[in-house]
Amino acid sequence: MIIKTVEFAGSFPSVKKCPDKALPEYAFIGRSNVGKSSLINMLCERKDLAKVSKQPGKTQMINYFTVNERWNLVDLPGYGFAKVSKKHRASFGKMIEGYLDRRKWLQCTFVLIDINVPPQRIDMDFLNWMGHMGIPFVLVFTKTDKLKKKGIDEALFKFRNEMLKVWAELPEEFVSSAVNKNGREEIFEFITDINEQFFEDLKANHYK
Repeated sequence: MIIKTVEFAGSFPSVKKCPDKALPEYAFIGRSNVGKSSLINMLCERKDLAKVSKQPGKTQMINYFTVNERWNLVDLPGYGFAKVSKKHRASFGKMIEGYLDRRKWLQCTFVLIDINVPPQRIDMDFLNWMGHMGIPFVLVFTKTDKLKKKGIDEALFKFRNEMLKVWAELPEEFVSSAVNKNGREEIFEFITDINEQFFEDLKANHYK
């Protein structure tokens, strides 16, 4: 996918405030230190589209970026480990759940997992909640440039086995790196295929 334009469409405190425009949306979410901003910047070929910070929990709103005037990339607040008050953590939870559960135009959620960290309970709980709610998602393993192929394979094996304790089938997954741009084309091919079906359904008036 060639990125011609990326426009910041705004930051919103709740799903009710999000834009009501018939464009497919793809949400990106993960633990607060998973490398989400770096991945988004790499995907969109921008250095500072999403703010990268050494302090986890920088994203505190639902941030919209319109790509090629055709689809929205949605940057969601991270879950867990953010250095914010308990009150704000609770509001982040409601904000995230409200968006994921009720957003009409959401096509798929990219759940980011740091491949350098052993399977975390907070990630598994979030994925299990997504499955329980029937929200479509895929996995994106980040920071793979820090490992050799053997290390990547071993980490993927451990994570898949952890999921299989609960899941009968595993979701689609992507292996990525913001440093060497691994996974970029595969992620965009996935988005392009869904976009084509979305606009076909829109013409057929399947979205009301």
